[in-house]
Amino acid sequence: MELEAIPGVGAKTAAALRELDDPVATVESGDVAAIARAPGVNEARAARIARGAIRRRHDDEGRVLATDRARELYREAIDLLRERTVTDYAAKRLETFYPSASASRIAEAQSFAADAAERDPDPAVREALADCAPLSDPPTVRVRDRCLATADAETLARAEAAVPELSVETVEDARDVSELGRSYASVIVLDESFAGLDVEGDVVVRPDALETPAETVPERLLTFFAENRERLEAAAAVHEAAGTAADAPVDLDRLRDALSRLDDDGTIAGDAELDRLTAAVDDLDAAVSTAASVADDRLREAIRERDVTIEGTDFLSLVEQGARVDSLLDRELADEYDEAVDAARDHLADALRLKPEEAELAERVFGGDPSFPVDHDESAVSRLRAELSAARDRRAARLKADLASDLGDLREPVKTLVRDALELDVELAVSRFARDFDCVLPEVVDPDAEGDAAAEGDADAGDGAKGFRIEGGRSPLLDVDFADVEPVDYAVSGATLLSGVNSGGKTSTLDLVALVVVLAQMGLPVPAESATVERFEEIHYYAKSQGTLDAGAFEATLRDFGDLVDGADGRLVLVDELESITEPGASAKIIAGILEALDDQHATAVFVSHLAREIRDAADFEVAVDGIEAAGLVDGELRVNRSPKKGHLARSTPELIVEKLADDRGGEFYGDLLEKF
Repeated sequence: MELEAIPGVGAKTAAALRELDDPVATVESGDVAAIARAPGVNEARAARIARGAIRRRHDDEGRVLATDRARELYREAIDLLRERTVTDYAAKRLETFYPSASASRIAEAQSFAADAAERDPDPAVREALADCAPLSDPPTVRVRDRCLATADAETLARAEAAVPELSVETVEDARDVSELGRSYASVIVLDESFAGLDVEGDVVVRPDALETPAETVPERLLTFFAENRERLEAAAAVHEAAGTAADAPVDLDRLRDALSRLDDDGTIAGDAELDRLTAAVDDLDAAVSTAASVADDRLREAIRERDVTIEGTDFLSLVEQGARVDSLLDRELADEYDEAVDAARDHLADALRLKPEEAELAERVFGGDPSFPVDHDESAVSRLRAELSAARDRRAARLKADLASDLGDLREPVKTLVRDALELDVELAVSRFARDFDCVLPEVVDPDAEGDAAAEGDADAGDGAKGFRIEGGRSPLLDVDFADVEPVDYAVSGATLLSGVNSGGKTSTLDLVALVVVLAQMGLPVPAESATVERFEEIHYYAKSQGTLDAGAFEATLRDFGDLVDGADGRLVLVDELESITEPGASAKIIAGILEALDDQHATAVFVSHLAREIRDAADFEVAVDGIEAAGLVDGELRVNRSPKKGHLARSTPELIVEKLADDRGGEFYGDLLEKF
């Protein structure tokens, strides 16, 4: 698949996506976090790209949501799902679900939703998900104690691109390599021509070094794991809480063991010998200073406890010879001085926990000519520091290589580990949605299928698998507790008028129908006991207009409906009180004409109107009329049967009030009024 062929992906975005390891597979996977690793692509943009890739895979070029109100219902549905996520990833991932006219896409999404609905939204899993997040790519770490070397310009350019963590040096001969060996703790020569090279220092010839980055620059892998330690531990906790640890793509105990050997900055942790060498290098200057103080204290005490007598002629001779205190020490306190130096050496070795071979170097730090205060040999300190540093770096390099080798085959599995944990949050959101709103997976039928799947048993519902049937539908969008929502049964196939009293629930019924159809074509569960929905090419939902339109706006509205009825087959049309756009008399004629055109196109339409009788009279075909019937007024409150009654013109609120007055008060006036209805 060409990246530019994905809807919404231009040349610039495609270039950014090509920076990913496997851009096509990553985009097609729908992994929003992985797509968002492309330069300049955030998670919201990644979700749109993933959605575009899904459309491309299913050859799904249509746009089901054809009006603003239809799109609003979709956003409200997505928001209900997003409210049930824990991670930002899941909230963005849900954006890849959209109402589709593609049978294969709906079936794919329904398969996902069916599995998701079986998930148990255990609070322990949700708690573990709170710390779960997509893996991040750490910034490039610079390694300054190691370098690559080559005599070939092309190899140099390839090395700089492949291993930006290391310096790449140009060499011409063994002398250049030897010089690098004195400047770096280790040197990796990339040219086969240097095989058999014998120079001082840690110098190896490895022509395959660029193909084995875990060995060449283990810091890259270690930094990745260190950067993502908390995310990996959280993902492991999610799998354990969900009871899927045994099926996890990586052995969780092995992963935790490896992470325990890694410090937060990507260095090795938990190795006693490396810790000893590191501390020795860090504490060397302080330990030398303290050791010198130990020697000084010993000498000071020796001098304090002993009388030193110098003959006059001897004193004169020492002065004439320019003698200093070291000569006096050498003559009078030689043994005490040696003991003080030994104490300094012992302290230095003990403080740094030096091994015997290292202690031999430490002995050279103190000694030489007697002095007070006791002096130390700075060159010997430098040699000791160099030796300890080299030993530290060698051990660290070996441990890094060993750990990188252990972690190398975990790099891809841990990506799956985290992705599976995050995807679980998506599944749990769908599961919670289905449980919270008593949802069921609907049957989405092919509009060209034989039979009457949408309105089976309803002689007036129309021919073929057209329209929708909802049983026990309850809208979660109402401003009441969901438990208090009254269930609605409604089925429509063809052009239909929906009548009913004010505040009887006509608009809520339209919202329920739109929500069920939108969710069904997203491939998700719907809030109903059962539902069958035609796979519509487009959903047109027109909300109630706020007041009469002026001439220009009225003309624009008619143009919209003119475009709508031009080839309306495969469309669901929901309209709420279109008569409000102009005068009632004209509205009835206009709505009748629109319904005639929709009927000719075998479209499914529900028009909510208070002019149902007038529209029916004006239409040149038998318009189906359903009604939300009011049971009457009780204590001034309307009692309504929320499920529309098929083939029934519902009475209006004024008629109910007149009827109540006629019953309560009697009289010719109220009786005459009632007869006019």
